[in-house]
Amino acid sequence: MNLLKTLAVLAVVYSHISFYLIDDLGTGWWGIDLVYDVLVDGAKLNQHLSFLGVAAFMMLTGMLITRSAIRQDARPFLIARGARLLPGFWVAVLAAIVLVRLGINGMFSGQTGISDVEAALSFFLGGFFLKPEVAVLGVTWTLAVQVTFYLYCVIARPLLRAAPTAMPTLGAAVCMMVIFYNLYIPQPYAVPFLSKIAATLPTVFLGQIIYLGWARLARPRALILAMLAQVMVVWVATDYQVYWAGTRYLWTIVVVTATVVLLARYDGRLARSRVVYWTATRSFAIYLVHTLVLYRVYENTVGHLGRTGAVLAFAVVCGLVSEALYRFVEVPAGRWITDRWVLRTPATGAAVATRTESETRA
Repeated sequence: MNLLKTLAVLAVVYSHISFYLIDDLGTGWWGIDLVYDVLVDGAKLNQHLSFLGVAAFMMLTGMLITRSAIRQDARPFLIARGARLLPGFWVAVLAAIVLVRLGINGMFSGQTGISDVEAALSFFLGGFFLKPEVAVLGVTWTLAVQVTFYLYCVIARPLLRAAPTAMPTLGAAVCMMVIFYNLYIPQPYAVPFLSKIAATLPTVFLGQIIYLGWARLARPRALILAMLAQVMVVWVATDYQVYWAGTRYLWTIVVVTATVVLLARYDGRLARSRVVYWTATRSFAIYLVHTLVLYRVYENTVGHLGRTGAVLAFAVVCGLVSEALYRFVEVPAGRWITDRWVLRTPATGAAVATRTESETRA
């Protein structure tokens, strides 16, 4: 999976560089021109490769988490997920709040600042559900999708064990209802952010379907029906403009699905390289911090180094900050939570404890 994680995080970082240089600054860069010619104009993917990296991450979530959801009880399952996500997320959100209040960074939504209540809500993703939305660290919206999937796995665990494909199929139906609810229910009763979650969850369910197929836990006909249900949600979300950057989302997701299927089991020299390993293991940290450092680093270096030099300077700073977050927050805090709340719980058993620890590292 390391190669897929690396490609996914590079796509996410590229997407924000492209948005910033093209849409915000009105400039350009030869790297963006190359990607546009090959992947946007050539392969017909979304402009800025929007949603490409997110879809890949979500698909990997569905693949990797489904096995744990089937085998683990709710408590160790949720603790392991929290140990993996929360420490880095909380530190990144705290850094974003501090940078906004110092006037170094701006908000990722329309506000010029953030109140104490909004700041507190941001530590629990609550700002995304406000109207208007309050986003101090915009990329963290995807964690709401992941948390929704985790909770759904816990609730639907008996269904996942008894009729595995029923879980993604039912999930697609619920996503469709959420989208229609927000389309036809007037304000103030609609919750727009729920549509964003509903439009993204099909990529997680596609990853789950891939795992169920590989593990031979469902028949091909049921897998195909579950997959078509996800396609229908994506088609409806695109048609009603729930997505935010163009109309190529279904094709982009098809390309991501094919790439995941082809590369998920690849274990060649490239997948084992040190660069790929480092990027994959730090991918969550890179995801969290890259927008915190991108704009100011580029702004303060482009006049001296040029556009390519500024992008390289951003890459260096992002790498250093991500390494610090991974080494001094993610790993020790995740290990402490796992050791304290999972490994020492007699009811989970040694096998479950060991498996949880290895999954937390992953």
